[in-house]
Amino acid sequence: MFIDSHAHLDFPELKPHLDAVLANARMAGVTHILTVGIDGATNQAAYDIARAHESVYASAGWHPHDVSRADAGLERHLEDFLSRPKVVALGEAGLDYYRDLSPRDTQREVFARIVRLARRLDRPLIVHCRDAFPDTFEILHREGEGQVKGVFHCFSGGPDELRKALHLGFFVSFTGNITYKNTALLPTLQAAPVDRLLLETDCPFMTPHPHRGKRNEPAYVPLVAAKIAEVKGLSVEDVARITRYNTWRLFGIGEAPEQRFVYPIRNSLYVALTSRCTNDCRFCPRHVHPVVKGHYIGMTEAEEPSPDQVIAALSDLGNYDEVVFCGFGEPTIRLEELKQIARWVKGQGRKVRLDTNGQANLIHGRDIVPELAGLVDAVSISLNEHRADLYQALVHSEFGEAAFQALLDFARRCVELLPEVTLSVVSYPGVDLEAARKVAEGTGAKFRVREYNEVG
Repeated sequence: MFIDSHAHLDFPELKPHLDAVLANARMAGVTHILTVGIDGATNQAAYDIARAHESVYASAGWHPHDVSRADAGLERHLEDFLSRPKVVALGEAGLDYYRDLSPRDTQREVFARIVRLARRLDRPLIVHCRDAFPDTFEILHREGEGQVKGVFHCFSGGPDELRKALHLGFFVSFTGNITYKNTALLPTLQAAPVDRLLLETDCPFMTPHPHRGKRNEPAYVPLVAAKIAEVKGLSVEDVARITRYNTWRLFGIGEAPEQRFVYPIRNSLYVALTSRCTNDCRFCPRHVHPVVKGHYIGMTEAEEPSPDQVIAALSDLGNYDEVVFCGFGEPTIRLEELKQIARWVKGQGRKVRLDTNGQANLIHGRDIVPELAGLVDAVSISLNEHRADLYQALVHSEFGEAAFQALLDFARRCVELLPEVTLSVVSYPGVDLEAARKVAEGTGAKFRVREYNEVG
């Protein structure tokens, strides 16, 4: 199910046909829509539509094209709307130097006022930015003071602007223009972590291919999701789930994800046996945000699933290619449970993969690799550095620097006994990837780089 995080349902292209537009959205699997205000009249219209339709929420803002009409009562006007039910964000607001329909100094002044209001009210901000990234970033830094979060809607920047937006803590969203043959946005989309993406149509504008030239509407948001899925190597269902979670996280629209210990990503089923781990990696979000690709997989030790519970959840393997023991914890901590479940999966004729920190022999005080033979087809071991001291500084293993050599020994043993072994490294700032590659290849294993801030 999809959420359209930016629509203009009150615009004349859509409002006369609103019942049909909302019915089309439901048939396309769009469960919620955020209709966005851009001035006094549209703020009221957006609120009226949200109040009348359960699936619709509203925002209140002031578009840069119209800032010359914003007066001293702007903050009071916006704050009034933000106090109403179902009005979930400020915006859209920002800077537009492409059309330049308002004086730039007035644009900057009004945007700064709205950013200050977002900070004071602690409400998310929907940012409009066209050909104005330096000034937009400067105002967000100066007036937001690191306390304002939101989304750059209809993102039009390159990878450098993307990094700056993400550094500010913002999400980004793309419209149907990413589906156009001549789009220059694909490198930016490729660089954008899906955990920071929202879906939007910006309807009635930006109609995606193959409907370009016709009126856009929320029913077309799955076409945007399909393009993101294509570029990111995910399924459309993955993109829908991830962006639905992101929209809930930012705007509170929809529902919080339920806890899961078996969860699909792409064409694999993942199993989280535990959140316990012998490492405490700098880059791991398990303590503060245990969500991977829209799945909440955090758990206490008391909540850890039994083998029977996992097997029941795996009972319909459908067309999935493999079962992966992973999660935010170290699966081999629960070795006996892992083996029992893997034995069942192999009995169903499916491939088993293990993602591990490579410290299982230290955890259990013995060589456990022979116990995996025949049960595990592929193992991916998190190497993450090329030297013991650097490894320990990054992952903080409870076994100290000895964990690094034990990991390499474990990898070599896996190469001897298991069909497929990969050593992986997160592209964390400062990690020497080439040096890590040489260490990995010295064990006889394959080597893979995992993108920093791209979990799952």
